[in-house]
Amino acid sequence: MQIRNERPGDADAIHALTRNAFEHAPHSSHTEQHIVDALRNAGALAVSLVAEDAGGIVGHVAVSPVQLSDGSEGWYGLGPISVAPERQGQRVGSALMRAAMDALEAMGAAGCVLLGDPAYYGRFGFEAVPRLRPAGIPAEYFQARLLRGEWPDAEVAYHKAFEN
Repeated sequence: MQIRNERPGDADAIHALTRNAFEHAPHSSHTEQHIVDALRNAGALAVSLVAEDAGGIVGHVAVSPVQLSDGSEGWYGLGPISVAPERQGQRVGSALMRAAMDALEAMGAAGCVLLGDPAYYGRFGFEAVPRLRPAGIPAEYFQARLLRGEWPDAEVAYHKAFEN
């Protein structure tokens, strides 16, 4: 399996993969594929990586800028992250997470936020941080990872593509 940057011809495969990955997910809005498309169309995919195996895309992770109410810069939101149903549990998601975090560190990002299972994302250094609060979404699964600097005290707003 190889992790690489998204290429111009990958959009349809990423759309289908994301739709299939979230089709039976219990906490899904089932709009994740549209979110990725909207982020791409807005030029807001700061990081877009695919996992490719045997010539096909089996995973994808999207990272986009987020806005912090205190004006802190260099913060990003990770997600959606998608793995083909038949490849879930085979470390595809873990490889994508590590590659996305490496890309953010290389960009000099200050930090990253995400919505997801604390038991899963905790192993990648994510934690609940009461000083960071999600705007308009439940805080139960909201987590962050500091990459440089100090923890801000702010409300976090995702790109408008997440309103789909």
